[in-house]
Order: sequence, then C-alpha cells, then structure tokens
Amino acid sequence: MSDVSADAILRLTVIRGCRMFSDDVSEQIGYYVYRLVDPRNGETFYVGKGQGNRVFQHAVGARVEKEENSAISLKLDRIREIHKEGLSVNHFIHRHKLDEATALHVEAALIDAYPNLTNIVRGHYSDDCGVASSQELLLRYQAPLIDFQHKVLLLAVNKTSSMMSNYDAVRYAWRLSAERLKAIEYILAIKNNLVIDAFIAEKWLPATKAYFSGFEKEYPDRKGFIGRQAPEEIRTLYIGKRLGPDYSLSQAGTRYAPD
Repeated sequence: MSDVSADAILRLTVIRGCRMFSDDVSEQIGYYVYRLVDPRNGETFYVGKGQGNRVFQHAVGARVEKEENSAISLKLDRIREIHKEGLSVNHFIHRHKLDEATALHVEAALIDAYPNLTNIVRGHYSDDCGVASSQELLLRYQAPLIDFQHKVLLLAVNKTSSMMSNYDAVRYAWRLSAERLKAIEYILAIKNNLVIDAFIAEKWLPATKAYFSGFEKEYPDRKGFIGRQAPEEIRTLYIGKRLGPDYSLSQAGTRYAPD
C-alpha cells in the first residue's frame, strides 16, 4: 500500500449519523476488538470483533432495523435509547492490527471482564481457556474425564451468576430444540469445563416472566426449565468430572451428549 498522510489515516466518513472508517484506515487497522459504551453512564454494554466498519454497524442497524430476536433487540434497544436523548454511542477500539484468531481471544477475554453485556453468546474458547482461578485450573486439569452413561444436556453456568444458586444460574434462558429435549435425562451444569451440578428438567417453558418471575429479562424465543436436583447417585457419577476435547460447549454455552 502506498504511503498516506496523517490526515488521510484519520479521515472518517459520516454515514447515517455514524462516523465511519475510510478504506485507508480500515486497511491499516486490520482485525480489531471493540467496545460499545453508553455515554450516559460510561457502561460498556457490548463487546465485539471485526474489521472495516463493523464497529459502527450496530448503531446504523438501530436506526433502520426492527429486530425480531429478543436477545439482539436488547443491544439495539439500548442504542435507540441513547439516540432518543440526542447522544451517540461511544466506540472504543480496544486492540487493532490483529489476526482473526487473536481477535477472537481478545474478544472473549473482554466479554469475561465486563458483566451485564448485551452479547447473545459467550466469547470463543471460553470453556477451554477462559477466566478461572488457580485452584479451578488445578481441578480442571486433574479431574477425571467424564464418561456419559445417560443422555444429557450440558449447559454453561451464567458468568454473572455468583449470587445465584446453581439451579437458577443454569436453567434460564436457552435456544434449544424441543425435539431433542424429549430424549434428555439429566441437565449437567458446566463451569470452566467441569460439571458442578446435575438436575432433572420436569418442564421446559418459554423464557418469559409469566413462567420465570424471578428473572429480570425476557427471551420469548428461548426456553427455561423447571425441575429439581438429580438423585445423589447421578450427582456422584458426574459432578467433579471434566469435559474431554470432543465435548466442548458451543459458543452459546450448550451441548447435547453423548453425540
């Protein structure tokens, strides 16, 4: 690429009220990881990675789109609230000049670091190498591998669940196949690749306040379960075991097992 002036590097284009990177800038910064920040209180409400003008597309979308997905709308509704007050979302590029694999790791680390984000899914590699205490790492790598003897659903414990019981932390709200749920015998709660609890789901219901009054946000397109703790022999069989490399959770924090 030919040399460009400082003015060219810093030049931005305005599209639909959002300040966009020029092609020159986009080429130079490569893959990056960004945060969307609410100017009213300084709160980071979304973390992402991308290239080009990805960082600005959320604000543009909030002006012109109506999202049907309730989880996505949490992010766009926040942006619309900011716009209604005559303000603009603050866009921060946390790291740039990255390759895509490194950007995914940085994105995941930031998602772990900021609570109450509107991100739909966890960061990549969260189960394999996400945030953990030194004692959790010792347990994780010394624990025996799990041997599935039942049809189970693996669900990641919510990262903001420190004040919740394991039951509440794992039962709400998931995008799951109603057909596949029919065969599930037990729910295994997973944290840092370890099974920390086991439950029986007696009923799966839409993730709304009509059925789950104790949860603040609603996700009508997702499911939650009402159930009870699994019998002691099942808990003994699974709790404290770790997932093998063939059973990493999806980015959404779910996995049916055995395959």
